[in-house]
Amino acid sequence: MVIFGIVLTFFCYVFVTHHLDVPAKVQRDRNVQLGGGSGAAERTQPVGQLDVVAAAETKREPDKTAAATAGAPSAQSGQKVYEGTCVACHGAGIAGAPKFGDAKAWKKRVAKGVDALYKSAIKGLQGSAGVMPAKGGNAGLSDADVKAAVDYMVAKSK
Repeated sequence: MVIFGIVLTFFCYVFVTHHLDVPAKVQRDRNVQLGGGSGAAERTQPVGQLDVVAAAETKREPDKTAAATAGAPSAQSGQKVYEGTCVACHGAGIAGAPKFGDAKAWKKRVAKGVDALYKSAIKGLQGSAGVMPAKGGNAGLSDADVKAAVDYMVAKSK
């Protein structure tokens, strides 16, 4: 029994002394993993910055090819725009969006005219039937891209 008491005391001593240093070890490991003890604000800094003023002040000669093709549709096809942006809502009918290929859902919209569809798709729409964000929520699309996507969806809904 005495030996058991000595072994138990030794075990408790080793256990307690080992665990006294654990918080310091955890903090050191965390600092190594997170980048040397930096705070959350330092770890979540933006990756880069966009200097709009400097870009606007940069004077360049006008691009003659861009001016020549300004009225032409962009290189993106309606199908690619649909697959990249429009499918998010029109694929499943989210927020009242007519499903891709659903002739019945598209019929009443097409009846209003293609110009009305273009306007709703480009500028956005909020009504009792649902919500359409401007350019499908993708501000990077040109008007020609949006029109091509509308044409694609209308053609596939007939």
